[in-house]
Amino acid sequence: MTGLTRRTFLGATAAFGVAAALPAVPPALAAPGRPFVQRFAAPGTDTAAKFRWWWPHGMVDLREIAREVDQIADAGFGGVEIQDVHHSVRADLDPAGHGWGTPAWLAAVETALRRARDRKLRVDLALGPCWPTAVPTITPDDPAACKELAHGVTFVPGGTVYSGPPPAAVEPPEEGVHKQDLLAVQVAKVVGSTTAATVTLDPATVRTLGDGETWTAPEGTWAVIAYWLRGSGQQPEAGPHTEPVSYVVDHFSRAGVQAVIDVWNSVILTPAIRRLLRETGGDLFEDSLEIETEATPWTPDHLAEFRRRAGYDLLPYLPVIVQRNEKYPFTFDAETTNHVRDDHNQVLSDLYHDNHLLPLRDFAHSLGMTLRVQPYGLPTDAIRSAALLDVPESESLGFKNLDDYRVLASGRDMGGRQLLSCESAAYANGAYSTTWDKVLQTMGSVFAGGVNQAVLHGFSYASAPGAAWPGFAAFSPYNGNGIGYAEAWGPRQPTWGHVPDIAGWFARTQLVLRAGVQKTDIAFFRQKGWTSTGIGAPWATNDGIPVGWTHGFLSEAMLDLPSAVVRDGRLAPDGPAYKALVLDGDIFRNKEHTLSVHAAQRLLDLARAGLPVVVVGSWTDVHAAGIALPGENDQLRTLLAQLVAQPRVRVAADANGIPGALADLGVTRDVEYDRSTIMTVHRVEDGVDYYYLANARHAENRRINAVDQEVWLTSRDRSAVPYLLDAWTGRVERIGRFERAGDRVRVRVALNPGQSMLIGFGPGDRAPHATASDGEVRFDGGKLVLRATAAGAYSTTLSTGRVVRTTVDAVPAPVPLTAWDLEVEDWQPGATPTETVKTTHRLSLTALAAWSAIPELQDVSGVGRYRTTVDLGSWRPGLGAYLELGEVFDTYRVQVNGRALPPADVLDPVVDVGPWLRPGRNTIEVEVATTLLNRLRVSNPAVFGIATRQAYGLVGPARLVPYRQEEIR
Repeated sequence: MTGLTRRTFLGATAAFGVAAALPAVPPALAAPGRPFVQRFAAPGTDTAAKFRWWWPHGMVDLREIAREVDQIADAGFGGVEIQDVHHSVRADLDPAGHGWGTPAWLAAVETALRRARDRKLRVDLALGPCWPTAVPTITPDDPAACKELAHGVTFVPGGTVYSGPPPAAVEPPEEGVHKQDLLAVQVAKVVGSTTAATVTLDPATVRTLGDGETWTAPEGTWAVIAYWLRGSGQQPEAGPHTEPVSYVVDHFSRAGVQAVIDVWNSVILTPAIRRLLRETGGDLFEDSLEIETEATPWTPDHLAEFRRRAGYDLLPYLPVIVQRNEKYPFTFDAETTNHVRDDHNQVLSDLYHDNHLLPLRDFAHSLGMTLRVQPYGLPTDAIRSAALLDVPESESLGFKNLDDYRVLASGRDMGGRQLLSCESAAYANGAYSTTWDKVLQTMGSVFAGGVNQAVLHGFSYASAPGAAWPGFAAFSPYNGNGIGYAEAWGPRQPTWGHVPDIAGWFARTQLVLRAGVQKTDIAFFRQKGWTSTGIGAPWATNDGIPVGWTHGFLSEAMLDLPSAVVRDGRLAPDGPAYKALVLDGDIFRNKEHTLSVHAAQRLLDLARAGLPVVVVGSWTDVHAAGIALPGENDQLRTLLAQLVAQPRVRVAADANGIPGALADLGVTRDVEYDRSTIMTVHRVEDGVDYYYLANARHAENRRINAVDQEVWLTSRDRSAVPYLLDAWTGRVERIGRFERAGDRVRVRVALNPGQSMLIGFGPGDRAPHATASDGEVRFDGGKLVLRATAAGAYSTTLSTGRVVRTTVDAVPAPVPLTAWDLEVEDWQPGATPTETVKTTHRLSLTALAAWSAIPELQDVSGVGRYRTTVDLGSWRPGLGAYLELGEVFDTYRVQVNGRALPPADVLDPVVDVGPWLRPGRNTIEVEVATTLLNRLRVSNPAVFGIATRQAYGLVGPARLVPYRQEEIR
């Protein structure tokens, strides 16, 4: 490998796009070339977070639309996703005059696009009104409409003569469904009781009756089952959005996607909008696959497609496919039942990809846009979806743990895509009480799962009919009940004045998380690529991640991508570069040893090419995934025997044997540390290694503590040195103390819960660094210095091997900061839903306390400005101080002697104020902003009265902790 140059790290053109293994994406994903350090200091909008922007249809003022684009741009965000979402509104929103696709709505979209173009923001558009994707040009009976297979059943004793009529569907059709086609009538013998929650049938007795056939039941009890194909009648959420009413399209047929494209071409894409989308449009967006039916999701060609794709007739197995209220009323033996359902789900998954996602992706590209989709909600192969999509998307509210994100990140990386998006920071009952502290803790972990684009949930248009102060909020109250979830960010929030600091953190963190390609240690083969299940890799969660391993997931489809090659023992060497693959049983089927013949052959091919493989358990009982075709199980046994015989394959008796097998294969992890809650993401661009390190939660409900420990990182260039990339300020600083051992570098990592840090490796100079010290060592102005909060003699070992003793003279004692003058800007409802009246409270505090504990401030929300004065006497050169703020709710900014300090980490309220201090009297000001909950509890008690007051303000304890800094000579 070539050596790392200063130009590579500091001046080379950033190459953020990854050559896709699948069809090339359009220019909308391309990033402009600028030196990395310059981009990190001022990242701009292309890596900034986005907002979901909720509208009450087209019932909006065009000047207000332009103003809100400005508000989002001024705050430092990079784009908006326009959504017609208004679950909180009970009033008529005039779908005929102002609904989705009306002239009023189109005028608002055009206005948003024009203003966004001027402000260099991207605008994403949902494919239809709300979700799932629907159009007003079809009825439930239309071939393009969402379909279901409903069943009817009657039980008859032996000797009964049956000749019809077919049993009516047990679930009546939805309103608007007028057509039901009889697909088939079958009979099957009942094994056991007909009153069981799930009735067992004998598969050998299933028979399809001919039209008008008279049938006499043999001995026993028999089920007569009719199957009715009909429209589901599903409408998008919280309608009506249009006039006529929109119905959800069939997501498994070309007719369904064509109906969407036709509406866009005939209604949405006016010449002006079409032109503006090419100039400033980002994504066409589709929410999760929430196909809601009391029967079975279906598509008219399903039987024919099933035979073509699965290789056998589904008709004899229909009894165990049909559902009622998402439960299966019939079953055969467990093995047959599970396998045919797996085949059924796989065919639906393939139809979803081939007939829905791919045509929509092509359509988006024809507009100069990209396709962003949440490809889950049904048991489909989301790993394959993520490889196909320009931008796969996840969600922080719906996902169970970080492996749900890693599933999608793995498909993204194998497909050569750049982004994994996340619908971010929606919390149940979180409206107007969500803190940025909580958002950052959530996203600190979510980013550790591979996400690198946050779409914040969300920004609501200013007002709507029936809205109360502080304005329209899409989900609060939720469907007329309860506080609702998700925030309504924007100028209505007291924290909005501090939000540019938050936006900068997002933009810089996402910049690093999009650099080059993500490198991952090991991949777990998944027989099913499902996500949003919470089911991941237990060994990795419990034992691998806690010591530094990173992992992903591969479904069978990933093994057929052009990237799925082995070079130098790495799978997809130009992508994630997996060092090993782990094959275990199907975790969704009790670790059953199933594979397809094709998957087994591909695994064997990869092992023969030199990929280390760990096989967990004995696979002598391997059998086909789904219903086996003749000879398949014999082929599988032969292929698995050949696989385990390969020199780069090890067999582990169970998951506990994985680390031993990896060690025996010589597979090591890129990051290593003593057991903790640290999680990492490793990315490589132009030979530069970047690391994202977070003190992260595997699941949102897990408690974690602060960590402070040593971490070993891999640096491919042995001459490179580590730099700390400060996502809050944009500063890039060389790390003063680290140890190198070959291609490993040891650094100290100290993080609060949810907090993260960024490290990049760049060129060093001749200046030595410290490898060990009993003080804090850093580079300051190019000099190696020691910083200490207590006097004494400190020992530092340099990279040259020399040991230096540094004497630190007396350091002033910490100064408690108890007395503050507090001015509070109290935000209250005005005369209209969008008007906020701000009154002022002034207090002198002798001790810090939460506003909820101060009688004058108990129900106040707003902005508090704390001011105190400290006399530092004869403050000498070399002295500085940390301002420790203790507990702060929620966001804060600091000024010292009238100078605004750079943004500070919300999750670590300790600020280095040393450069701004002076001898004598010093004035310290802390501005703290809150949520609106405490005021809403009393101004709108019908909705918010059930909530508990939040402990606002600078709660402390606060103190000034002096330090002395001496050059290490």
